[in-house]
Amino acid sequence: MKFIDEARIEVIAGNGGNGCMSFRREKFIENGGPDGGDGGRGGSVIIIADNNINTLVDYRFVKRYAAKNGEHGRGAECYGHKSDDITLKVPVGTTIVDEETGLIMADLNELGQQLIVAKGGKGGLGNVHFKSSTNRAPRQTTKGEAGERYNLRLELKVLADVGLLGLPNAGKSTFISAVSAAKPKIADYPFTTLHPNLGVVRVDAERSFVIADIPGLIEGAADGLGLGHKFLKHLQRTKVLLHIVDIAPLDEDIDIVADAVAITQELDKYSDELYNKPRYLVINKLDLILEEEREEVINKFITEFKKHETNTNFDRIFAISGVTGENCKDLCYYLMDFIREQTSEQVEEKAISSVVG
Repeated sequence: MKFIDEARIEVIAGNGGNGCMSFRREKFIENGGPDGGDGGRGGSVIIIADNNINTLVDYRFVKRYAAKNGEHGRGAECYGHKSDDITLKVPVGTTIVDEETGLIMADLNELGQQLIVAKGGKGGLGNVHFKSSTNRAPRQTTKGEAGERYNLRLELKVLADVGLLGLPNAGKSTFISAVSAAKPKIADYPFTTLHPNLGVVRVDAERSFVIADIPGLIEGAADGLGLGHKFLKHLQRTKVLLHIVDIAPLDEDIDIVADAVAITQELDKYSDELYNKPRYLVINKLDLILEEEREEVINKFITEFKKHETNTNFDRIFAISGVTGENCKDLCYYLMDFIREQTSEQVEEKAISSVVG
C-alpha cells in the first residue's frame, strides 16, 4: 500500500428539504386546514479516527464527498425524510485543516474521536406551522437551509513515543528492526526508507513504546534536497528524539561532525518546537570499529560535535550497534523509563488544570 500522509478533499453536506404548502382535502370536509409537513434535514459529513487505517491513500483519488439533500415535506403533515450522514474514516493522528482559513478544525489523536466537518441544513417549515386564529389558510413556508461546504486538508502525523533522526544510511532502519518486530527495507544505498515506519518496542511483558523511523535528512532538506523535510511532521507528537550518527562511514572523506550538525540545523529550520524537544545522541555502527579504538573515536566525535551544537539536550549519549544489538537493550530500558516519567508528568498537569478549571 502506498503511504499517503496528506490529502485535500471537498466535503458538501446536504441541503434541508423545503417545507410543504398543502391543505387538507377530504370528502365531506369543505374547509380543511393547512397540513403541509416540514422538510427533512440534509445529511452531514463526519470524519472519525480509526485504528484499522494507516494512510490517507483512500483520499488521493476520490476528493469530493457529498451527502444527499433532505426530502421535501408533503401534505397530510408528512415530514420529509432525513438523509443519511456520510462517515469518512481516517488514521488516528490526522489533523483536519480548513484550506481557506488555515484554521485547525480538529486533531483526531484518539481512537473513535470524531468531528462533524460539514453539517447538513435544517429542513424548512411547512404551512401547518403558520396557522393561527387570524390566519386559518396560511400560504407561508420556509425553504430548507443550505448544507455546509468546506475544502479540507487532511494531514497525518503518526503517533509514536520515540522518533529517529539521521542521515540516509545512518542505521535507523537497522536499529528499529533490531529492537522491534518492524521490517523496514534495509540496503547499502541512500534513501531506502521512503515513508515512516512504526515499530513497537516491548521491554517486558507489561511495558512497551512506539518508535518511528522517517526517511533520512540531508543538508539542504529545507530547500527540497533529497526527500525534503516534510516527514519531520511525523515526529511532532513524539516525547523524545534519537539522533543516530554513523560513526564509521565507508567513505573516509565524510566529515561526520559536519553532517551531524547539518541535521540539527535542518531541524531548527523546520520547527522551534521540534528543535527544542528532548534529543539524545546515539552513536551507531560500533561493530565497524576495533574495540581498542572505540573510546578514542567516540570521545573525539563528541568533543567536536559539542563545539558546534549546544542548544539541545545531550545529557545521555549512547553508543550502539544496530547489527549486533550491542547496548540496544540498555537504550530501550532508558527510553522506557523516560517515557513513563514524561507520561506521569502530563497526567499530573491535566489533573491540576482540570481542578483549577
